[in-house]
Amino acid sequence: MSENFTSPSTDEPSQKVITAKKPEPTFGWNIYSERINGRFAMVGFVILLLLEIFTHQDLFSWLGLR
Repeated sequence: MSENFTSPSTDEPSQKVITAKKPEPTFGWNIYSERINGRFAMVGFVILLLLEIFTHQDLFSWLGLR
């Protein structure tokens, strides 16, 4: 069972490859930076809640500021 793999001939029309256009990086307030900032804030809030649950202290007591 052998298969014959040949390269396409040059007489056939070439197929166009369509690629998605990636947005250019921007600075300041934009959708991407706000989304990332919100996700980090949610992760930080959950970490603070877990810290209070496991240590029975709030953040300031845990840091020794109270």
